[in-house]
Amino acid sequence: WWWILDKIYRLLCKIFGEEKVEAAFVKYYRKLDELKAKVWSKINVGVDTSGNRFQLIYKIWKSFAYGILGVCMYIFCLNTNFLWLCGRMPSIEQLQNPKVAQASEIVSLDGVPLGKFFTENRVSVDSSQISLNVFNALISTEDVRFFKHSGIDAKSLVGVAIGMVKGGERGGGSTISQQLAKNLYSTRKRDMEGWLYYVPLVKTIIYKSKEWLTAIALERNFTKGEILTMYLNAVPYGNNTFGIKMAARAYFDKSPDSLNIQEAAVLVGLQKGTTLYNPIRNPKNALKRRNTVMQLMAKNGVIPQKQADALCEKPIDLNLNFDGVSDGQGSYFKIAIAKYLEKWAKQNEVDLDLYKDGLKVYTTLDSRMQDFAEAAMNEKMKYLQKTFDAQWGKQNPWTDENGKEIVGFIEKVAQRTDYYKVLFKKHKGNLDSVNYYMNKPKKTKVFAWGGDVYKDLSPMDSIRYYKRFLQTGLMAFDPFTGHIKAWVGGINHDYFKYDHVKQGRRQPGSSFKPILYCAAIDGPKNMSPCTRFRDEPFKAEWKENGIEKIWEPKNATGRFTYENLTLRKAIARSVNSVAAKLTVDEVGPDTVVYYARKLGITGPLEPVGSIGLGSSDVSLHDLVAAYGVFANNGVYTEPLIVARIEDASGKVLHEFSPEKKQAITEESAFLMTYMMRGGVEEGGGTGRGLFTYDLFKNNGQVAGKTGTTSNYSDAWYVGFTKDLVCGVWVGGDDRSIHLKGALGEGASSALPIFGRFMEKVYGTPSLGYKTGPFPKPKIKIQKDYENCTYSNVGGGGGGNVSDSVSGTYSSGRDSIIAPIQRATRPDSAKKEDNDEQL
Repeated sequence: WWWILDKIYRLLCKIFGEEKVEAAFVKYYRKLDELKAKVWSKINVGVDTSGNRFQLIYKIWKSFAYGILGVCMYIFCLNTNFLWLCGRMPSIEQLQNPKVAQASEIVSLDGVPLGKFFTENRVSVDSSQISLNVFNALISTEDVRFFKHSGIDAKSLVGVAIGMVKGGERGGGSTISQQLAKNLYSTRKRDMEGWLYYVPLVKTIIYKSKEWLTAIALERNFTKGEILTMYLNAVPYGNNTFGIKMAARAYFDKSPDSLNIQEAAVLVGLQKGTTLYNPIRNPKNALKRRNTVMQLMAKNGVIPQKQADALCEKPIDLNLNFDGVSDGQGSYFKIAIAKYLEKWAKQNEVDLDLYKDGLKVYTTLDSRMQDFAEAAMNEKMKYLQKTFDAQWGKQNPWTDENGKEIVGFIEKVAQRTDYYKVLFKKHKGNLDSVNYYMNKPKKTKVFAWGGDVYKDLSPMDSIRYYKRFLQTGLMAFDPFTGHIKAWVGGINHDYFKYDHVKQGRRQPGSSFKPILYCAAIDGPKNMSPCTRFRDEPFKAEWKENGIEKIWEPKNATGRFTYENLTLRKAIARSVNSVAAKLTVDEVGPDTVVYYARKLGITGPLEPVGSIGLGSSDVSLHDLVAAYGVFANNGVYTEPLIVARIEDASGKVLHEFSPEKKQAITEESAFLMTYMMRGGVEEGGGTGRGLFTYDLFKNNGQVAGKTGTTSNYSDAWYVGFTKDLVCGVWVGGDDRSIHLKGALGEGASSALPIFGRFMEKVYGTPSLGYKTGPFPKPKIKIQKDYENCTYSNVGGGGGGNVSDSVSGTYSSGRDSIIAPIQRATRPDSAKKEDNDEQL
C-alpha cells in the first residue's frame, strides 16, 4: 500500500506541482494530528495508558483499523479500476439488466420456423418453463446452502480451507451466485483484466474478489428464484448449446418443463465439465456423473434414496436434436436476411445484433412455396446434371470461345482458395511443398445428387469435382406487395455458399430484351406492339485506332427469314437482328440503360449496341424485380425480404414496407405484358414449352422471356402470371463452363424449373392462387396491339427460337462505334468469381 500511495503522491505532484501537493499533505497531517490529540485526550480520562495490556489492545485495534481501511481501499480499487490495476467491474446497468447472447429466430410469413442465427445457441425461458427437477438437481449439486447465504457462503469457504489443510477434496466453494457472476459478466476474460492480472497469485485473488462482489450485488438486485433461472439460462451445456431450453431440446428433444429426474441430472452434471461429462463424447463419464448428481439429490432429501438407486440403474436415453445456422428451409435466403438487416441497421443507426439479441425476424417467405421451389430445383437439376455429365463425359467443361479446354484453369482457381493461401504462407512460398499437400488425397465427404458420399480426393481433385456441377438460382415474388415468396440461391448451401439470386451477376441474354422493348414502347420512339421490323442481316461498322471493325449479330439458327415482324412476334421468337436494329438505330444504348435503371437494375451497365441482347451482367434478383413492373401496372415495387422484427420480449422494433414508384405508364405495362405473352402464345415462341405444365386452366395466361448467352454459359427464364413473378437461372459455376446444344437454352434448362414450381403453386388451393387471365386494363389503350395492320417500319422477319448474345460493340455520343471485347474472357479475371464455394 505504501508503494501505491507513493505512486499516487508522485502522480499528484506531476499534475498539480510539488509545492501545492506538499502544502496539502502538511495541512492534512496537521488536521490528523489535531484529531489524534482529541481522541487521546478522551482516552486518557478513564484509561491507564501506561499499562502493558493497553499497548497490546492498542496494537490490536490499530491493526484492525488498518485492516478495515485496507479492505475498503481494495474494494475501492476493484470497483473503480484505480490506475487500471484491477480491470473493470460490471456496471450498474449490466447488474440491473443482465444480457446474455440469445439466438434470433427466423420465421416465415405463414408462421413456420425457418432457422436461427446465433453465436451461442440460446433462447431464454422463465422459471415457470423449467422443471422442478432441474432446480433441485442444481441446488443439491452446486450449492446446497443456496437459500442460507447472500452470495458468499462463509461456512463452505471454511470447509474448503480445512479440506485443503487435510489434503482432501472439498470442491471450490463457489456459490451459484458466484458462478452466475462469472458466466454472466465474464469476470475472468481479457476485457475485464487490469495490470495486476500479470501477477499469477494476485490475479486469482482479484478475479475471485470480483466474483464475490458481483455475487453480492446480484443477491441485492434479484430474488433467489431469479438467480437460479438466470444461471440455467446463461451457462453452456456443450456442443455449442447454451441455456436450459436449448440443452433440453438438443439432448432430449424436450421442453425444459418436461425433463425428468435423470435427464435433469445429466444436464446439471454437465456443469462440472461440458466435454468430460458430455453424454455424446464421453457416455461412461456422463453416466457416472449423472448418478452422482442423483445421489446428492437423495442425500439432501430431494428424492428418496430407493428412487435414486433405481434411477441409477437406467441408461442415459438421448434423443438428439441440434440446431445449426443452415438448418431448416431457405439457407441462402437466411444469409441474405443477415446481410440485409446488417446494412439496414447501419444505415438507420440502429443497435442490432442478429446473432446475440434474441430477435424474432418475420420474413416474407412462404414456407410452402419455398418447399415447392426447392423440390422443383432438385427434380430438374438432377436431370440436367445427368445430361450435362453425359455430354461432356471425361472431357472438362471449362473451355474458351473456340471450345478448347482452358489450360491451368483449375490451378488458377486453386490459388484463390483459402487453403492454398494458408499452405503458401506456412511453407514460405515453396511451391513443391504447397503442391504436395494440394495433391495429397484423403477421405472426404462430398455432395452428390443421390446423397452425400465419401471419396478419396485431394484438394485439387475436390475443385475439379465441384466445378463440374451445374448451379441454379430461383426467386419468386409478389409484385404488388413486394414480398419475396421463394428464394433458392444454389443446389446445396452446405457445399456451395455462393448465392446465385442476388450475390451473383451473369449475362442475361435475351431475358434482358423486355427492357429494350419497354424503352421502345414507353420511350421517345413511342412504338406499339404492331410496329414492324424486318428480320434481315444487321451490320455496324466503326473504326478503332485506325482499324475498321464490323459487328454482325446472328440469329441462333444462323439464318434470316426476311419476314416483317411485329414487335410482339420479334420478342416472342427472340430475333436478334430486330433487337440489334432497335438498340442501335432506333432506341439507342443510353436509353436502354436509362430504362433499365427505371425498372430496378442496379449493377454496372455498359451503353453498348449489344446491351439490348443482354451483354451486361445483371442479378436474378434485379431482373425479377424489373419484370414485376410489367405485372404491376408500371409500378416498381422493391422486393422485400423482411416483414418485421421483434425484440426478445416481443416488442415490434420495425415493420418494413417496400419502396414503390411509377416507373412506366400503365398503358406501357399492359402492352409489355401483352407482348411477353407472345412467348407462350405465338407460333415459334421460345416459351411454348410451358404448355406442358398445368397453368392454363380457367383461361390462364403466362408472360415471360427466355435467355441464352454466348457459348451456352447461362440459361434463363423469367415469367409472371397475374399474381406472381418468378425467375430462374441455370449455368456453370464459372462463365468458362458451358452447356451443350439444347441443354444450354433457357427454354430447355431454366423454363422447366419455372414451370414445375408454378404448377405446384397453382395446384395448392391453400395458397390462395388460382389460374386465370391477366386483368383487363382500367384505362383506355391508345396504341394498336391486337389487330395489327401491315404498316410501320418495312421489311420481313425471322422466326428463330433461340436467343443467344452474338458479340459486343459500343456506340459513342457521336455515333462512332467502338468495340468492347469481353464476352468470352476467362472468369479468373472477374471479381464475382465464386471463391466462396471453394
